[in-house]
Amino acid sequence: MDEYLKRLRLPTIREQVDAYLREANEQQITYEEFLFQLLSIEIAEREIKKKELARKKAQFPVHKDLLSFQFEEAPHVPKRRILDIFQGEYIQQKRNVIFIGNSGTGKSHLSIALGEEAINQGYTVKYYTAARLSNELMEAQDEKRLLQLEKQWLAADVTIIDELGYIPYHQRAAELLFQFFSTRYERGSMIITSNREFSRWVEVFHDEQMTAALLDRVTHKAHIIPMNGESYRLKETYSK
Repeated sequence: MDEYLKRLRLPTIREQVDAYLREANEQQITYEEFLFQLLSIEIAEREIKKKELARKKAQFPVHKDLLSFQFEEAPHVPKRRILDIFQGEYIQQKRNVIFIGNSGTGKSHLSIALGEEAINQGYTVKYYTAARLSNELMEAQDEKRLLQLEKQWLAADVTIIDELGYIPYHQRAAELLFQFFSTRYERGSMIITSNREFSRWVEVFHDEQMTAALLDRVTHKAHIIPMNGESYRLKETYSK
């Protein structure tokens, strides 16, 4: 039996079948119940490994979840609206979520937590900082593999672009980012964080027409969450 389980690629059942056989004999479990238990543990273990692999592929810089977000320290954050977004309908509807506000107000925390929850719901996620994304786009263009990279970014159900606008981009990077956002438009959800109001995005992308077209795409039907409160990181530092 061990060889058959190995060939069928059922490692969890193979590892635990002896213990379950003893339990089945002791408790006089029916064949149907016994088989159901074995299949259940195999499926459960596969789901765990699937999510672990999805998190690895997402490339989150740290683990964040909603439970660890301190809403009491961030009264500026619309809690009820955040909880609604975490239900995941925005992914099915291919809508974007945009967090706009000062540094230290929890934008990155919530964006990563949303990504983690999307994986829990069975979706695929990819995380980038805007700086890393622009660098990867330029490298791909130089190496003539931009179309290959485009297939990768379209494959994810949710793409997180963190820290958009923290630094200005030169023309080529700005144009490639515009191409990225245009390609993702209505083909998959994006979660974007930025410390700049929309009226100041032209300072980052420089070209007014391109910035206007970009904003038209990313804000269309988007959940826009203003987060302009006091930095809770600074509050935490001052309290020490």
